Amino acid sequence: MSAPSSFRVWWAQRPPSAAAAVMATGIVSIGLHLTGHEVLSRIILVPASLVWVGLAADFFVRLVRERERWRADAGTPASVAAVAATAVLGTRFSALGWQTLAAVLLALAAVLWPGLLVTAVRHWRRRMPGSVFLCCVATQGLAVLGATLAAAETTQWLAHAALVLFWLGLVLYGFALSRFEVRQVLEGDGDHWVAGGALAISALAGSKLVAADSARLYLWNDDDRGVLRAVTAALLVLDLAWYAVLLVAEAARPRLRYDARRWATVFPLGMTATAVLSVAAALDVPWLKGPGQVLLWIAVAAWVAVAVGAVADMRAGIRSTAPR
Repeated sequence: MSAPSSFRVWWAQRPPSAAAAVMATGIVSIGLHLTGHEVLSRIILVPASLVWVGLAADFFVRLVRERERWRADAGTPASVAAVAATAVLGTRFSALGWQTLAAVLLALAAVLWPGLLVTAVRHWRRRMPGSVFLCCVATQGLAVLGATLAAAETTQWLAHAALVLFWLGLVLYGFALSRFEVRQVLEGDGDHWVAGGALAISALAGSKLVAADSARLYLWNDDDRGVLRAVTAALLVLDLAWYAVLLVAEAARPRLRYDARRWATVFPLGMTATAVLSVAAALDVPWLKGPGQVLLWIAVAAWVAVAVGAVADMRAGIRSTAPR
């Protein structure tokens, strides 16, 4: 009986940023799906779904029984990762054809989003870590899932709502950038990569909005479509620039010790690869598919490395909490 008890103790000590593991695993699953590796994509979708279920159950238990701790966690920038994780998972389920489940997750994320966003923004200060960009990531995650469902269900109003969220996400990125401590690029423990990942999911949202337009779902006129395409392309270029800067910084100041915040590194790596692949299709730039596949396998390698570290850390944590 001691093992389950030790696991519960370890689980209760996890940080609010734990949802980043679902975000990272979910987006790598999406990238593998886009490149035709469906079996592998579905395999890693399973742990992402299980962790999400555990986090969701714990979220509502704390909301009901541990209100003070729930408020403390909700005041951190990482709290909105729950919205982003839910949206990423919903996007993957939509690709599987499970539109009803994806719509339920969109509704749940949309209900959580305003309260968690406002609470997190109220706790912003100067010189924030990379998790400050999660406000943009969560908003753009809703835009991605909304645009995806709009295309799948031929729902015009949902596409227009996603467009509003897309522009709002870019505004939030600007505010977050003004609070970001730039030294985190060299000193951060993993979540500094979200500075680039937020642009990647913005580019993905733009590509989904462009792709949602069709003969049966007329959304944008020529001017609107041109603006969306130009902004999406610019966001991808900026994201790749951030990617290069962050990669050089990692080489200059290696941080090889495992940290749970490294899931927030895997997520931008996977999101950048997915954004490149999605933009290649939406904007009809086929030569981007090759670089996108290379970036995806870099993300997969990072996912494996962090997953191994996470399992080792979990085992050590459970042993340390076991009764003696």
